[in-house]
Amino acid sequence: MAHILIIDDERSIRSTMKDILEFEQHTVTLAEDGAQALEAVGRETFDLIFSDIKMPGMDGMELLDALLARGVEAPIVMISGHGTIETAVEALKKGAFDFIEKPIDLNRLLVTVRNALDKGNLVVETKALKKKIAHKYQMIGRSPAIERVRQLIDRVAPTEARVLITGANGTGKEVVAHLLHEQSHRANAPFVEVNCAAIPSELIESELFGHEKGAFTSAVKQRIGKFEQADGGTIFLDEIGDMSLAAQTKVLRVLQENELTRVGSDKTIRVNVRVFAATNKDLKREIEKGNFREDLFHRLNVIPIHVPTLDERKEDIPLLVAYFAEQISAEQGIPTKRFAPEAVAALQERSWTGNIRELRNVVERLIILGGGEISRADVEAYA
Repeated sequence: MAHILIIDDERSIRSTMKDILEFEQHTVTLAEDGAQALEAVGRETFDLIFSDIKMPGMDGMELLDALLARGVEAPIVMISGHGTIETAVEALKKGAFDFIEKPIDLNRLLVTVRNALDKGNLVVETKALKKKIAHKYQMIGRSPAIERVRQLIDRVAPTEARVLITGANGTGKEVVAHLLHEQSHRANAPFVEVNCAAIPSELIESELFGHEKGAFTSAVKQRIGKFEQADGGTIFLDEIGDMSLAAQTKVLRVLQENELTRVGSDKTIRVNVRVFAATNKDLKREIEKGNFREDLFHRLNVIPIHVPTLDERKEDIPLLVAYFAEQISAEQGIPTKRFAPEAVAALQERSWTGNIRELRNVVERLIILGGGEISRADVEAYA
């Protein structure tokens, strides 16, 4: 059950709401003005806050500003009397979750509580998911090669510059894109990934820009494309070297004009999207072959970031092995297996054509098939 704060200068309103909510098994704290409310928020955590708008001293709007400025995450519902509806609407624009009118209707109150608590739970779950995702995308290593990449990310992420990430398969280009987004001003906005190599060329335009119902045979309903989904945030065009020339032309238009047209429509749609692109191909060579537009290359290649191969940063292998061993053991539900120094040295002696992805697969195989402590013999047998 939830912990709810009620702020209202009318004793009868406070008491009525308290009785109703306590009957629903919620814990209720009361405050008769803004000052008492701020004191309560300072010493306790609430799942939901109700605040009257018209109160002596600090009114509800001032209290709302103060609560939001303090970073209070609980949904805030404003209680509005006659003649304060316009003010209540203004409160919604500022960040209040909802408002209820006086006299308070029992059913309306209970529905508002349920919706607000559902929203609060969703916020908590989203934060937990973001932490989990942030843990997933980490750049492990201290080699000069990876430090250069890390420094570039730190400098470029807070800007609005487009980034072209290059490197062989399995080097961690996706990790770089995620870290750029997480450290940017758009971190709380959408991050939309598109694997251009995985989408058939005849569908890539619909995937990126959307389509209208009836635009082609299988278009049975309207589709919102990836660029629209990423509006206000970031789009990551992975393996952009595999994109068709027709789609490249439309992407170029979006970059030039910040607008797009869905397939089957003549209406332009404005979008505000930061673009990261990645490829394992030499785009300059693809330009010479006529497979990639040179003007698009220059639009994307504002900040180039090259991710080194694992063979170029073998000094990072001990850290990577330890990180993967802990991660994989947790996934398998077993104690973290230790890699003997000789086993790690054997892994450093190998050539890693599959880069980080291949190393992780080998570590997982060794954890499953190797002994209690992974030895050089295990590496020679199973790696």
